[in-house]
Amino acid sequence: MDGVPTGVPGAAGPLLAVHAHPDDETLATGALIASWAAAGRPVTVVTCTRGERGEVIDTPSHPTGLAHLEGDGPALATHRETELAAAVAALGGGPGVVGQVFLDTVGHVAGDVAGRAGAPAGARFEDSGMAWVAPGIAGPADDAPATAFARVALDDAAARLAALVRAHRPAVVATYEPRGGYGHPDHVRTHDVAVRALALAADPGALVPGEPWRAAELWQAVTPSDALRAARRALAADTDAVRLAGRAALTFPDPDEPLPPLARHDAELAGGVVRAVDVAPVLDRVLAAMRAHATQVQHATVARDAGGAGDPALLGWYALSNDVLAPVLAQESYLVPAPVGSSR
Repeated sequence: MDGVPTGVPGAAGPLLAVHAHPDDETLATGALIASWAAAGRPVTVVTCTRGERGEVIDTPSHPTGLAHLEGDGPALATHRETELAAAVAALGGGPGVVGQVFLDTVGHVAGDVAGRAGAPAGARFEDSGMAWVAPGIAGPADDAPATAFARVALDDAAARLAALVRAHRPAVVATYEPRGGYGHPDHVRTHDVAVRALALAADPGALVPGEPWRAAELWQAVTPSDALRAARRALAADTDAVRLAGRAALTFPDPDEPLPPLARHDAELAGGVVRAVDVAPVLDRVLAAMRAHATQVQHATVARDAGGAGDPALLGWYALSNDVLAPVLAQESYLVPAPVGSSR
């Protein structure tokens, strides 16, 4: 099982990665997806919205010529679909290796758990937007539309995902930790939808198409806080990163500032099962996928000595629309608080 983390129950089975917006699949679980695909295992990326309310990067150091898309939800959504397709192809090593589906395009569900008719495919789930409430931590936007994913009925979205779980029969489902990684309301909702969907998919009495299926594990993306702080310090000390920051008007994160919810102390991680995925073997795929999301990610760069004599905490870096450089860590980490159950 080259490229697949060892010791994973049912690792030969499919992976379902569930995310809120285009680019999240790469930023949160890129190495996992690329590693699974490199080993020839089936992967499906489920995307809950098209990122209609995302900011667009178009600066002198990262010119995209697409600033006009910001604020034009339908146009930005269409463009981000193309970015997502390119990123998925990069992670899979070519077209068709990794599949992708938007949650709102899933066909009619048989009904929700209360027995009411389920909503048909075609009812768009839209980006809820967000507001920064602290460095690196997001909260709800004041003007989220009625169609925002964070406002969609939980059982509507979960029944659609449950249908996908039954259809794809994954060994592992990967998504965010309960607070959405950094607090974005769509990420929080995606976590809740994934948890509810797994319960529905396994329930023989749930009004969901397909035969019941119990995924082996739910992987929640986290980062050891000590590793994140060490990578931030290494980033600020890297001469290439310092030159880039000066040239592109980027800043460095404070290693000592409060960290977002995805960062966990060792004591917290010791209370559950943690799966680790090495990034170095698939770093080129992950960075290529980041670059595919050009409206959202800038300056995705491999560290000069990545995998060699350089700092093992730092493989590279990138920045989002906040113009703050972020490190690419040597490992992706996933917390499995308790087994969802054994596949059968």
